[in-house]
Amino acid sequence: MERKILFPGSTIGIIGESSNGIMLAEAAKKMGFKVIAYNSDEAAPTMQEADLGIVGSLSNESKVQNFAERCDLVTYESDKVSPDAVAVVKQYTQVPQGSEALEIAQDRLLERAFLEQMNVNIAPYATIVSLDDIYQAIGSIGYPCVLKPIQKGFGRKRQQVINKQSDIAKCADIIDLGTYVLEAWIPYDKELSVIIGKEVDGKLNFFPTVENTYRDHHLFQSSVKSQIDEEIQIEVRRIATEIATQLDYVGVLEIAFFLTKSGSLYVKRIVPALHKAGFVFEKATNISMFEMHLRILAQMPIPQVKFVQPTVMVAVKNEDLDNLRTQWLLKDNWFYRFYRYPQNNRVVNPGYLLVLAETTTAAIQQIEATNIWNKETIDDSLVLDDASDETTEE
Repeated sequence: MERKILFPGSTIGIIGESSNGIMLAEAAKKMGFKVIAYNSDEAAPTMQEADLGIVGSLSNESKVQNFAERCDLVTYESDKVSPDAVAVVKQYTQVPQGSEALEIAQDRLLERAFLEQMNVNIAPYATIVSLDDIYQAIGSIGYPCVLKPIQKGFGRKRQQVINKQSDIAKCADIIDLGTYVLEAWIPYDKELSVIIGKEVDGKLNFFPTVENTYRDHHLFQSSVKSQIDEEIQIEVRRIATEIATQLDYVGVLEIAFFLTKSGSLYVKRIVPALHKAGFVFEKATNISMFEMHLRILAQMPIPQVKFVQPTVMVAVKNEDLDNLRTQWLLKDNWFYRFYRYPQNNRVVNPGYLLVLAETTTAAIQQIEATNIWNKETIDDSLVLDDASDETTEE
């Protein structure tokens, strides 16, 4: 389908059920676009923010068609969206992001095969269909490792950490549910994200590298600028350029890395969609991740991304809200975003805050000094490589 240039008054459709859609709808309306949201929950904030909300499941082809025919362009705001639904939408309107990258990112074997052909570092893995396969593969994979279904999105209930041989027997309950990958654990020092805007002509626009911290299998903190050596920054961008160039995709995407103490980089995952790590750019750069995505889809000129100020994003949980009241009254450099879900919908993460300071170290010290979030960080690299955690949060 021919790609049209969008102007104010054009209609953009948003599918997906993560918090990304809220900010995307807001940004689209500020730019003069009309917004139609498609969601299974009529009370979802994205539906409330949109000019029109259509309620339905992604498997309901007639409703998806009705939605698509009303839009000049449709974008999915999460990598959890079904490629089959995107294929239906593409029959009736343009979807610049396409569905190929989504299919790769949602299948661990396809994703690893895609990365292997470029000879980039990924964690050693083996394809598993039986317990015997685990016993045979463990010699080359080593301990600790984790068994994961090839399809992402199941969360922890279909995954098993294996620290020793006796743990293999614990896999018996899930092994018959499908095909798996057994993946080695990478003892990483830092986890990095590269957010990239890829234009229709293939030009890549890089945001500054983000350093991430996960807790309890959710993104807890993202900071810019990341305190990593320049040579690492250059190598991260080189690898990300190669991957993004090979992907059939238009729009903003994330590529995540593990960085070891020795300076080795391993690609953790590809996210062909907006990712929460990019929330930090609302204050850290001269253009937000959401406006970048929309300008690319509308085929507008893209400004050069410029770093503005060191910024740290912290995900806020419901349990943090009472403790944040004191900071609300004290901190003039803390900026808040809450999603305004209905009161009867108690989401785990109702929003986030952005802390600005002279350095990211100073911002993190200020956050830690409140003692609101001081707890031991749980090592999530063993379990989650899923692109985002919205489905378990919201």
